[in-house]
Amino acid sequence: MKEEFYFYDKQVVIKSNKGICQDSEELIKSELLKKVLQKYLKYLKKKDSPLLGIFKDILESMQEEFILTSFLLLCKDSSIEDVSKTNSQFALLLRDSYLFHQFIERLYDFWRDYERFFIKYDLEEDESAKSCEKPYRAFNQTIEQLNHLVRKTYRNICENVTGDHPRIYRQVPAGCQVGLITTGIDYQLPLVYKKVVRDIPLITQILIEPPLIINPLMNKRAGQFEKVDTNPLQEVKINPRDWLCFPAKVGDLIIYFYFYNKFIGLGTALANLFELASGKELLRMPEAIYLFGVPPASLQKYGNLPTVFYDDEKNNLLVAALPARDEMGYFGYIKKMILTLHNIVMMKRGRLPVHGAMVRICLKNGKSANLVIVGDTGAGKSESLEAFRVLAKEYIRDMTIIYDDMGSLEITEEGEIKSYGTEVGAFVRLDDLQSGYAFGVIDRSIIMSPHKVNARAVIPITTLQEVLKGYKVDYFLYANNYEEVDDSHPIFKEFFSAEEAIAVFREGARLAKGTTTEKGLVRSYFANIFGPIQYKELHERIALRYFSKLFENKVKVGQLRTRLGIPGYEQKGPKKAARELLKIINE
Repeated sequence: MKEEFYFYDKQVVIKSNKGICQDSEELIKSELLKKVLQKYLKYLKKKDSPLLGIFKDILESMQEEFILTSFLLLCKDSSIEDVSKTNSQFALLLRDSYLFHQFIERLYDFWRDYERFFIKYDLEEDESAKSCEKPYRAFNQTIEQLNHLVRKTYRNICENVTGDHPRIYRQVPAGCQVGLITTGIDYQLPLVYKKVVRDIPLITQILIEPPLIINPLMNKRAGQFEKVDTNPLQEVKINPRDWLCFPAKVGDLIIYFYFYNKFIGLGTALANLFELASGKELLRMPEAIYLFGVPPASLQKYGNLPTVFYDDEKNNLLVAALPARDEMGYFGYIKKMILTLHNIVMMKRGRLPVHGAMVRICLKNGKSANLVIVGDTGAGKSESLEAFRVLAKEYIRDMTIIYDDMGSLEITEEGEIKSYGTEVGAFVRLDDLQSGYAFGVIDRSIIMSPHKVNARAVIPITTLQEVLKGYKVDYFLYANNYEEVDDSHPIFKEFFSAEEAIAVFREGARLAKGTTTEKGLVRSYFANIFGPIQYKELHERIALRYFSKLFENKVKVGQLRTRLGIPGYEQKGPKKAARELLKIINE
């Protein structure tokens, strides 16, 4: 396979099973640079940019990208005086050295405006990797080498054009921001599914140059995921060369997430949310598979919003699919469908899925508590965890986040209720978090749509060991984001019966915060449309049993008024709620 590259909107994907460009000459002669030049010139012409003035009086018979490539090859090593002497057309290009320098600067910016991904296929074929004790380190060095080569080439050309050198150097990832190692795999799947996904490369390692900022096609999710009676993959035909597989460890489940390369930015962002499965984990059949970006025509029979999954009971496998449509280009469609599949498996195992956050808090006075805060998107789960972090210096000796969005409850053989998580990261809404929060974790963040409402960041927050450990539940709270606080509506209200509590949790009321297309005061069954609503009869039986057990075990069950949905309380509401909880724990 020779080097290939593909442009998807403002993303460029470079694929190779060989090495990268080794020097500036090879870089400048590459087909990729030629394509970037063509796109750049088209962009300038559309704007009628003054930068096109460098081509004034240039012979019409000379293609602009050809003369530029020829010029850049000379200019990387020689001064503009020497280059001008080699060709009269070059002298015309350089008559205004400042304008030409700006042309090069904008070309560099134009390239870096793309989200850039490098996919390395079949690393074992690379002789340099074979000779390396740890092949993945050779790959990491390859990405660093590519970034260095692009910066070096750009700087040499600019210095030769200006006759000067910069005093300030910015070591930006000028080549690729994300590198992926992939390999072939004999998927442990029933034949009917192998026929669809066969030859799709599986990701074994991801390298990210954070902070990674991507701008997805959408920044909101609509509707819910529908359970269908027919297999959505029956009519799907895809080109495996245009797809990748992220084998996600979702709690103790393995879910194969396949994505069309048009959505590679969203697909690789999962690296901050789930660990990659590896080794023996890939030798067993996964609990679910999910294809994101299939040809829309193959899902037309499911209506206008075909966000569907199928329960293949015969093969004991959950199967999901979404079409390659721009309106699906939001991370929530990936994360929430994966968690929906997880929740269904949990219910079949007798566990109660929880749409919420869990944190273990150890106070400075020696007291501790494990809190589960239940609530739909925008209710204040993540914001309450952040409020605890802000208060940590004053009250807290240690704080461990078990999960930020989705977990499950289990009744152990001893009759104890324990909770487990799903993700090692969090998909947080930046608008409502404390000022400066994003900057505190920016060195590891993947930031999405920072210039829009519902700006988000995917950040690692815990470890798989904590997610799978299983923590006893001391507090089980519903996050109420819509009610004011007064004497009759305290910040924390404890329930004293399973019937009273389950009525509030079942109603699932919240004030929509703009994270989906919902508006105003809305209700969702147990604040969890990700599995329970599709398996309502099964979930209802499980919920009744678990709520009875919570009260039997004297777990504090109540309602926490975060007021996140009330204007002016986006930050101080969760902070006051967290402070009240600390006071109760301290009693």
